[in-house]
Amino acid sequence: MSLESDQSAVVLAGGGSTRFGDADKAVADLAGTPMVRRVVDRLEPVVDKIVVNCREEQVPSLEDALAGGPDPSFAVDPVPDRGPMAGIMTGLRDATGEYAAVVACDMPFVDPALIAHLFERAAGREAAVPRVDGEWFQTTQAVYRADPMTAACERALERGDRRVVEPLSDLDYVVVEDDEIREYAPLETFENLNTREEFEAAAERLAADS
Repeated sequence: MSLESDQSAVVLAGGGSTRFGDADKAVADLAGTPMVRRVVDRLEPVVDKIVVNCREEQVPSLEDALAGGPDPSFAVDPVPDRGPMAGIMTGLRDATGEYAAVVACDMPFVDPALIAHLFERAAGREAAVPRVDGEWFQTTQAVYRADPMTAACERALERGDRRVVEPLSDLDYVVVEDDEIREYAPLETFENLNTREEFEAAAERLAADS
């Protein structure tokens, strides 16, 4: 992609993987490829810079998982375990360009066509956020104007509200509903892998498709 557009992607990898067991699911082998690498590889064609948000101790293993591919920067949480909204804020501070996509590291089926469309829909607004079934905002697969979203996250944290949807109340955002989403991607794009069972089922599908 031309650097004239200068769009970033922030991959959220700093969660505690509490439902996944002792291992860090971000770097877990998913059908032969670390899960975070699958996400980064899908995002790379539609952005100019990739930022991985993580905890300090994760950096070496993430560097290994991403070696030989796109060269990301790492935005380390200054205070760990404050939730995904704090991770979004930290990652966006390291993003370049006006807009950045935010995607969780446990969404290995993220569709680059949808991300590209969300960049288009966000233009002139402060965010483009998918909503599934008219109810569920997909805040960790959305596009944000970096500066307003960072400020909105800061205000939410100051209020003591860590809900990842809370910053939207401060933003001028567009909602992308099911019908529009399906023009660019199946709803599988939002599938996230929280448990070992979900991970193993996804690995079987990916292996069958390869």
